Amino acid sequence: MLQTRDLIWGLLFIGCAAAIQVQITPTQGEISVGESKFFLCEVVGDAKDIDWYAPSGEKILPNMPDIFVNRADETTSTLTIYHANVDSAGIYKCVAKNGDKEAQATVQVKIFQKITFASAPSPQEFNEGDDADIVCNVVSSPPPTIIWKHKGSKIQVAKDVRYKIMDNGHLQIRGIKKIDEGMYNCEARVMARGEIDFKMIKVVVNVLPTIRARLSEVNATADIGSSALLACDADGFPEPTVTWAHNNIVLETGDKYSLNEDGSELVIKDVKKVDEGDYTCIAKNKAGEKAEEVSLNVFVQPKITYLNNQTASEFDNQVTLTCEALGDPTPTISWSFENRVFTEGEQASWTRPDKYESLDRNIVVRSHARVSSLTLKNIVFTYAGQYLCTASNSIGQDNQHMYLEVRYAPKIQGRVTVYTWEGNAANISCEVEAHPGASVVWFRDGLQLPSANTTNMKIYNTQSVSYLEITPDSQSDFGSYNCTATNAMGTDSKEFLLIQAEVPSSPEIQQVEPFSSTAVVAFEEPDSMGGVPIIKYKVEWRLPGQDWTGSEHDANDEMTTITIVGLKPETTYEVKMSAINGKGEGESSLASTFKTEPVQYSFTISSEIPTTIAATTMAIKGEPSAPILEVKVQDKGNTLKVNWIKQDDGGSPIKHYLVRYKAKHVSDWKPEIRLPYNSEYVMLNGLDWNTEYEVHVVAENQQGKSEPAVISFRTATDPTTIPDAVDSSSGLGTGAIVGILIVVFFLLLLGVDVTCYFLNKCGLLMCIAVNFCGKAGPGAKSKDIEEGKAAFTKDESKEPIVEVRTEEEHIPNQGGGGPTEPNETTPLTEPEPAAADTTSTVVNLLPCTATNSVAESFSTAQSSPASESITLTTSASSPTKAAPANSSPKNSPAAQSSSLNANTQPDVGPLVDLSDTPKVPSPTPLVSEPVSPPSTNADGPQSQRDPVKAPDSTQNKDSQVDGPTKDAPNILCTGSTTPAQNDGKTVKDDKTKGQTELKNATDEVKTVPNEAPQTNGNESKA
Repeated sequence: MLQTRDLIWGLLFIGCAAAIQVQITPTQGEISVGESKFFLCEVVGDAKDIDWYAPSGEKILPNMPDIFVNRADETTSTLTIYHANVDSAGIYKCVAKNGDKEAQATVQVKIFQKITFASAPSPQEFNEGDDADIVCNVVSSPPPTIIWKHKGSKIQVAKDVRYKIMDNGHLQIRGIKKIDEGMYNCEARVMARGEIDFKMIKVVVNVLPTIRARLSEVNATADIGSSALLACDADGFPEPTVTWAHNNIVLETGDKYSLNEDGSELVIKDVKKVDEGDYTCIAKNKAGEKAEEVSLNVFVQPKITYLNNQTASEFDNQVTLTCEALGDPTPTISWSFENRVFTEGEQASWTRPDKYESLDRNIVVRSHARVSSLTLKNIVFTYAGQYLCTASNSIGQDNQHMYLEVRYAPKIQGRVTVYTWEGNAANISCEVEAHPGASVVWFRDGLQLPSANTTNMKIYNTQSVSYLEITPDSQSDFGSYNCTATNAMGTDSKEFLLIQAEVPSSPEIQQVEPFSSTAVVAFEEPDSMGGVPIIKYKVEWRLPGQDWTGSEHDANDEMTTITIVGLKPETTYEVKMSAINGKGEGESSLASTFKTEPVQYSFTISSEIPTTIAATTMAIKGEPSAPILEVKVQDKGNTLKVNWIKQDDGGSPIKHYLVRYKAKHVSDWKPEIRLPYNSEYVMLNGLDWNTEYEVHVVAENQQGKSEPAVISFRTATDPTTIPDAVDSSSGLGTGAIVGILIVVFFLLLLGVDVTCYFLNKCGLLMCIAVNFCGKAGPGAKSKDIEEGKAAFTKDESKEPIVEVRTEEEHIPNQGGGGPTEPNETTPLTEPEPAAADTTSTVVNLLPCTATNSVAESFSTAQSSPASESITLTTSASSPTKAAPANSSPKNSPAAQSSSLNANTQPDVGPLVDLSDTPKVPSPTPLVSEPVSPPSTNADGPQSQRDPVKAPDSTQNKDSQVDGPTKDAPNILCTGSTTPAQNDGKTVKDDKTKGQTELKNATDEVKTVPNEAPQTNGNESKA
């Protein structure tokens, strides 16, 4: 490369002698609009001038604004184009001259436009529903290709008809929606140059406001200083501003109006009638505005504007009262006088209060618009007084009074007859109604009073009443007196009578209700008062035949009963009554007889009631006794019912009961509960769980309150509370824990029962085997025999004591031929005669469980016909008496059979334990003998005796030999040893005669073979 360049310059240098060479670097030029670029013109050879020429052919002068030419040395010149534009394009020429020699070179300059976003504003806002034209103006040469993207995906115009790319590159969205809002990518590409550029444009969709009035109509009342609230809610995007207008005037916050922060609420202060009308709520944002009307209805309370007093004279034709009122809605006007109301169209009569009639038409009410008139016809003096005009509408009402003055002649009223007695002053009242006021004069027998000769009469005058006070001295002062009243309208007079008073008649006793120490006397007042009021009633009572005891009671209008106190319980009394007035005491009533009740005090302290319960305490002086209390817990553990039993009422009926209660750990009582006299309980609800409460109940009568009856109790534990003993992390409820404990308990019992079955041949399983299967436990025969022998061979030091009994030693009962006591040989059934050879006694008679019956033992024996039992008896010259009959169970089959047996039976001594029975002091070895089969006695066959309960197997070494058969069912199969008992005493060696020495227990004990044929399966084998 280097050699080629040197060669070229060498050739040029050689050629310089002949010509000038010009070269422009770079040979081509592409300039983007707005960019700058320079070109270097190099001359080979001597050149005096180096000039640049523009595409127009004009020489480019130095220091031009956009094109600059600079000759750096004699061989180079630089052309610089600054901020190129489209006009800068063309062919530029560099010319080198030296005298007549000239050389030139050209370079073509191309100007191109880079991708430029001339107009792509962001954000661009549109109204929802409009056809949006998203502007993106791009300039480049050649013109670019425009691609639009939204949410990272290219907009597919073919797939969504709402989108369209315009010829100018704009994106049009038809009916733009709020969901179209977001960032859009306007991407421009020039494939020729591989040029790409983009612009992100934010599109905002504005939503036209929507507006809704909270109330389309608002009601307000004027002239009461109240305010009215008008409100509307506006939505839109951006958030609209809300303003209010009334009568096309925009309202602003001030003395009259108040707006909240967002303008949605308008408060109209001190509402007046002029504020009524429509108010416009306007919501406005960039998308537009909306308006909503709210109506304000202003109502006005009624107000009476005209009402005047009127005057009329009695017997005038009529008088009209007028009342006017304002208000919105228009008020209704009514009239009232005292307790009577008149409305339009009604007619009323004054003859009877509260009764309206339409016949006489003396009162007429007419109304028109806001005016009402009340017309009174045929005026009478009773029309005078205050009239009330009432104007009312749905907002309120207004009342005003007016006075109707009626002028009329005097009218005298008052009680015509007055009763008194000599020496007692009396007032005769002359009540005068007159307008104007009247003067009053008193007369008697035509003479005005008081006269000069009368000193026992006085006159007192008030505005409406004149009193004539008379103190009669003799019968002549009683008689007629005249009152005369006179005014400008006329005169009136009236005669009054002063009459001699008498004592009252006797009251009538209706009923006497006795109590223990009191009695309530019900009576009716006397038929005759004697002309003057009764001031007292006198009650007298006594024991029959004794003196009367009495008491006086002040009388009143409602008095119908009197209570007598201080009586004795269960005592008969007589009672009578009399009435007393100012004149004196009247006659007494007929005597009534009654008997007082007994005192019903009850002092009960039950063992079921806590000691904190106070029993009854004695009432004192007529006060009732405290009731007896009892607490019952209801189904809901914190609700209790406190019952009480009424005790002595103290002589007066119980008025009510007072109940109060509190928790013992607090000092404040709950509010007192008052219950009627016939109440018997109170329910206390909502008590605290597991809390001790104290309740007081007090009975109250007319005399006072009883001492409180007190009871204490504790509420149940909250059922939702988990006991502390239970681990909270276990997750088991109380019911689950109890269930588990029950299962464990039953499993434990089952294990014990199985152990007893296999070891001791007792227990529930043994009973089931015997009763239902007819078998004893496994290995019962062999095991029992082995254990029976072991009783002797195991330990010779125990020296077992046995009894050998023979048939000849049987002694009858003391009763001679009477029934014998049941024993182990007493038969329960009547076997065949061949059964007489069967052995009569056995050693082990103890059943495995108390529920074994004789029949069960028979079943066991029958199931093992080949079984044998060891019989060990001792001969006794003085047999022990059997246990009393009352010691045996009532349902014992042996006892029942014994009562029916008339044969003489021997008394059988007890059979002693052969194994672990405690040693008897100074034991004497005995010689055992085999027992011969019993023979039939003179009284009857042996078959009539009770058969012995004989299980197939003997008991284990811990079993005991029981006494009589009738006692066997009461003994359980246990591991302890119990001495044989007879009549509650232990049989000892020194009480048994004829005992022989048992030298070798193992060798001498013999078994009795089962020689007799088995004729009865229910009989035992010996």
